Amino acid sequence: MRILRTDEARFNGLPDYPFSPSYLEVEPGLRMHYVDEGPKDGHPVVMLHGEPSWSYLYRHMIPRVAKAGHRVLAPDLIGFGKSDKPAAVEDYSYQRHLSWLASWLKALDLQDATLVCQNWGSLLGLRLAAEHNDRFSRIIVGNGMLPTGDSRVPAVFSLWKAFASYSPWFPAGRIVQLGTERALSKAELAAYDAPFPGPEFKAGARAFPRLVPITADDPASAANKAAWSILEKWRKPFITCFSGGDPITRGGDRHMQRRIPGAHGQPHITLQGGHFLQEDSPEDFARIIIDACKSSRAA
Repeated sequence: MRILRTDEARFNGLPDYPFSPSYLEVEPGLRMHYVDEGPKDGHPVVMLHGEPSWSYLYRHMIPRVAKAGHRVLAPDLIGFGKSDKPAAVEDYSYQRHLSWLASWLKALDLQDATLVCQNWGSLLGLRLAAEHNDRFSRIIVGNGMLPTGDSRVPAVFSLWKAFASYSPWFPAGRIVQLGTERALSKAELAAYDAPFPGPEFKAGARAFPRLVPITADDPASAANKAAWSILEKWRKPFITCFSGGDPITRGGDRHMQRRIPGAHGQPHITLQGGHFLQEDSPEDFARIIIDACKSSRAA
């Protein structure tokens, strides 16, 4: 496996991203980057990004949650951000991403953690929480789901999958802008492009759409169904925080509210914004996290 590493200089001077980098090998020779802010003995809050973003997506939320006394950890998935990037699309699989994240979770020995996840952060995070449920005390999902291949996918997803697979042009910043209602600045667009200095660095981003299980015989379908069997018994707090303007995940919040016992009676909320609600409503999203953690401690 040929591994690429983005030059650190490409991340110099990014707007609103003053965080010191932390790195951990999740398998020999493969380095994962993560943000680690707030008191080290604080309650851990794990923020998982999706496609084609990185921990920069949470830059407005990290300081707010850390200021509330929590230890905020935001990893860059392998293939994204400051993390290493295997060079071939075939190097990526659903299970390998899970293994890399589980290695990171165990190496840091995170306990009693709150999971915050969106997009592919949810596809991976919900599996991670189900398979390591002793390490998580609550889950907050924004614009994400855990598909098993049994439901029809929206037409917009099929178009996105074809674009990611075949388009010679794959501009990460512009893709994030398409899923964001507010206008991103040129510097913000450049920050989303920073991890990818050339086409060969984008294999992980191109791989993700084809890894979504859309048929029942998909390699990830059985494992996701097994995760659902655990989530259907999950009685710890489970909160959905979707936005009103996302055509891909719309309705997924109500589906999870019905199936997951821990979602009953929780303060589910719909925020303003598009798919990337961290860009459109970061203050409100952060407040939901802070209130959820505060409420659970008070209980």
